[in-house]
This record gives sequence, C-alpha cells and structure tokens, in this order.
Amino acid sequence: MAEIATIARPYAEAVFQLADKAGTLDRWSEILERLASLAEHPEVQQIVGDPRLGASRLVDLIVSLAGEGGADAKPFIAALVENKRVEALPAIRAHYEALKNERQGAVDAKIETALEMTAEQIGALVADLEKKFGRRVRPQVSVDKELIGGARVTVGDQVIDGSVRGRLASLAAGLIST
Repeated sequence: MAEIATIARPYAEAVFQLADKAGTLDRWSEILERLASLAEHPEVQQIVGDPRLGASRLVDLIVSLAGEGGADAKPFIAALVENKRVEALPAIRAHYEALKNERQGAVDAKIETALEMTAEQIGALVADLEKKFGRRVRPQVSVDKELIGGARVTVGDQVIDGSVRGRLASLAAGLIST
C-alpha cells in the first residue's frame, strides 16, 4: 500500500497546485471523488486492464463516465492512463484532500453514532471537536446501531470512542487482564 501512496503523491500535489492557483480546490475535490469512485468500480477496472483498448479510447471513456468536470480533467486522466496509474486514483484523492484540508485549516471527522443526532447535537459536538483540534471540523455523520449507545469519532488517526460498545470492550479487557 505504501507503493500506491508513493505513486499517488506527485499526482495529488500537481493537481492541488493547479487547483489552488486557479481557486478551484472544491471543484477538483468533486472531480477526484467521481474519478476515484470510477477507478474502484470492478467493470472499470476490467476495462482499464484490457490491452485491446487503446489509450485514447480509454481516456475518452473515463472522461465520459466522469460526467461533470470530466472534460476539465482530460489532460490529468490522459497522464494517468499513459503512465498506467488509473488504479491510484483513490489514493490520489485521499492525498489531495489532506493537502486541501491543510490549506484550509480544516480536518474531516467521521462521527458514528448509535442513534440519529439532531443538527443542534452535531453542532455542539463539532464545536467541541474544533476546540480540541484547533481546526475547522467537517463532520461526516453516520448511524451504526452496533455501537449500542454514544458515539465514536475518528479524526485522522485519532479515535475518540465514547460508545457503549467501546466502554464494554474496555471493561472486558480489564476483567480479562486481572
């Protein structure tokens, strides 16, 4: 996996520099999200690996599948196809988003809750997270019934587990070790 990250970094940095200079960081986030989703699709992976399909046809196909913004990304897609790096698109997107977050002083927070949260509850949690991390927090909230109660927040490589399930696991580990 480190190899893909190494391959993805220069592409992400190049796109980031161009998007930053043009003031289109958010637009490129959307484009890269669509392209990364395409690259992960099994049928697209088969097509990319088909030696009978020429590079220009493959570029045109990916551009058409990408929809809005695909034409803007055609030179980028052509470079990926030419260098056989289409499979690196998810890693390129991830690295690009990290660069964008750093530039904007923001961080993504994956918030998993046992129950649906109200907008006020999410706002209060985001405010607490912004104080803790000293950055603007962009929440991605989802419901996971297996948490039983509470919430688990993941910001980068840090996990704050305030779920009932997490507490029960800690309690069980403590009982086993004694």
